Amino acid sequence: MADDTFTLTTFSTSWKAYQDRLTTALAPLTAGQLALRAAPGVRSIGENALHIVGCRLYWFTDFLGEDGGERMRAYARWNEVALGAPYTSWSEVALRLGETALTGADLAQGLDHTWRLMAGCLARWRPTDLRQTFPDAGGDDGTPVELSRAWVVWHVLEHDLHHGGELSLTLGMHRLPADFPG
Repeated sequence: MADDTFTLTTFSTSWKAYQDRLTTALAPLTAGQLALRAAPGVRSIGENALHIVGCRLYWFTDFLGEDGGERMRAYARWNEVALGAPYTSWSEVALRLGETALTGADLAQGLDHTWRLMAGCLARWRPTDLRQTFPDAGGDDGTPVELSRAWVVWHVLEHDLHHGGELSLTLGMHRLPADFPG
């Protein structure tokens, strides 16, 4: 990152530490644990992780046009499938993705791969790049708006924190280890 982006560097470093906690918590989980929910009708642990990965990919590749490469194509449907949650079982999620089964390690790997994509962008972008805007269809009223790269970075960060909090809560409710200090 540019020397004049101290704040972005600070946020990025803390975001990476949070990312590492998510991957550490998810990697050892079994299919049964990935299917656990905080309540009926809300996303499971696995569905939330799938949504975090898919959301990151959408905003950075589809919306901002960053080239995620061949590796990212494997995650292209994750958000679409996660947005259809909750499903009746974790195996139904895998079927919708065309996979045999997704493991906690697969989800952790998706988080790692999308993190590398985002970190590469954050390291490359200068303040002028962060101010660049992109057209969006708009909010609830459908009025088109322009969203900056900086807004997208903030949105993905707050999205990670929101759904990571759901993961932490659900893990804790089911007495599964989660190292989320606070």
